[in-house]
This record gives sequence, C-alpha cells and structure tokens, in this order.
Amino acid sequence: MNRPAAASPRILVVRTSAIGDVVFASPLAAALRRSWPGAYIAWVVEPGIDALIASDPAIDECIVWPKTQWLELWRRRHWAELWRRVGAFRAQLRQRHFDLALDLHGLAKSALIARMSGAPRRVGLGAREGSRWLVTEVVERAGDPARIGSEYLHLAQYLGLECDDFLPRLSLDANTEQRALAQLAKRGIEPARYAVFAAFTTRPQKHWFEDAWIELAGKLQARTGLRIVLLGGRSDRDAAARIACAAPGLVDLTGATDLGEAAAIVRHAALLVGVDTGLTHMGIAFSVPTVALFGSTRPYTNTGRANARVVWLGLDCSPCGRRPTCGGAWTCMREITADRVVEEAGLALGAAK
Repeated sequence: MNRPAAASPRILVVRTSAIGDVVFASPLAAALRRSWPGAYIAWVVEPGIDALIASDPAIDECIVWPKTQWLELWRRRHWAELWRRVGAFRAQLRQRHFDLALDLHGLAKSALIARMSGAPRRVGLGAREGSRWLVTEVVERAGDPARIGSEYLHLAQYLGLECDDFLPRLSLDANTEQRALAQLAKRGIEPARYAVFAAFTTRPQKHWFEDAWIELAGKLQARTGLRIVLLGGRSDRDAAARIACAAPGLVDLTGATDLGEAAAIVRHAALLVGVDTGLTHMGIAFSVPTVALFGSTRPYTNTGRANARVVWLGLDCSPCGRRPTCGGAWTCMREITADRVVEEAGLALGAAK
C-alpha cells in the first residue's frame, strides 16, 4: 500500500500533453477521488488540452502550463521576463501545498514541474532525460499492454487506489457542447445521426489512405444511413479537402473546431472510425461505438468496451513504432479494407443496442 498518510492529501497530476495520453490517463483522477474523497486534486496541462479535464468532477483545479509563451520568450532571448514567469508559476504551485505530485510523462520537463510544486513525495512514471533525479520515486512502466491505459492503471495499483472501472472518461462544459451542436445544426446534422471520421494524426505511418476513407464513406453511408463528419486540425485541411471532394455527402469540419468542440462532436456521434489518434480514443472515453485502426503502433486490443472494435492485422513488421521497414508502403494499414471496417462498424453498432 503506497497511499499518502494524510486522510485528505493535496495531489498534483502532471500530464500536460498529448491528447491521446491525457485521455488514457483520465481515469486516474476518478481513482484518486474514490480513494480519497476529501483530497484536493489539481492537474497541470497545456493550453487547449485543458478542455478535456477542466470539467472533470473528480478534479478541483485545472492548472494551465503556459509552455508556448515560455518557449517564445526563450526564442526571443527575453531571459528576465522568462525567469519572472517561471517564478510566478512556481509560486502558484507552491501556494497549493501539495503532498504528492504524480509525473505521468517521466520526462525532464514534467519532473521539473513536479519538483517546482514543492511536494515532498514525487512519483515519476518511468524515467527518461534524467527525470529520476527530480522525483523521489520511480514506477517503471508496466501492466498489460493489450489493455487501454494499462500503464496508468499500473500506477494507480502501485498507489493502492480503488481501480474499479478504470477506463477513459471525459467531461465537457455545457457551453462547449452547445457550440458543437450549433456547428452541426448549421449543416442539418442531428445528434446521433452521424459518424465521425478521425482520419489524421501526427505520423504518416499511422494514417490510413485517402482512397480508403473515400471508399469507406460511400459504403458506410449506404449501410447505415449515417452522415459522415470529418474532424481534424488546421494542418490536415488539404488532405481533408481531397477526401471531401471525392466523398459526396461528407461534411468536412477539419480545422473548424477547437479541441473541446471536436470532443463534443465525438460525444454525440452514433459511430466513430479513426486511426491511432486522440479523437479516436475519445470515442471509447465517451462510450461511442468505435472502430480503431492500428498498424505501426502497438494496439490496445482490450478496450474495456463491448462497442469498441480494434482492427490490427498483426503483421510480422508491426508494430514498428518510429522505425518503419516497409519503405513507406505502410502495408499494415494498406491491407485494412473498407469492407473490413464496415463489418467492424456493424458489430460495434450492434453491441451498442
């Protein structure tokens, strides 16, 4: 049992990014709250991503780390102003008198935030970039890799938390949901009458192919009668435009929403199909019928949800991570067919009934 001795500890969670990892880590807040109902729980996160945790009923405070501002001051060599802002952020953390800080990144930047908090006990999940020198305990990354969010469940078990129903969970504020539903209404789309395509992510080896999305859009609309809504960021607009141009009836909202609005659109969808990206993992967090496509990255085949299906072909070269051996053919994704995805979507929708 590794719980803090205090009956009502003050706890800082440091998981500033990325979107998918914040989703995976989200059940940790509820596990902390179940274990210590009187605890004060704060979460440090980067701007924009805070929309995913700010309304979580298990979290007392969302602390936004102004990383971009700090980097800009560093780039412009405004050392005095940077030092002043770092000091102010440190003081903000110290005022909370944290008993326990949890570094979920295991990186130097996150361990430094944990150290700045002044918490006497600082637990780091994994340890890279010398972060072990900034924390008081290191918990190695472990758990069942087939289970969604397994490393965070492993940490929760190490801390002796109540881990029942340790699955991703997200809460959104009402204004964000209203803005998202208004976006859909302007295009004549009703809640639960559309499917979301989460087609984009940061690495090309995780992408499915544009022609596959186009084929899927036609077959899925014919099979289910659902409208198709395409989501993504501003950098995805060109690829989204090509898909939308060749897929009649598809509604392209790529780059037209902030992260909170995109999450709300996922929440009210009848179905989500996506690659290994944050929006796809949100589908599981909201218990939306989901089909997740994996290739180069290790899949979680145990989603914890009957209405979530994972397509992974398990080729000998997969997962390759950031070291592909296929010369850019991305065979692990190319051989996933639109017909297979339609079939899995039918199973996911059937499990939701």
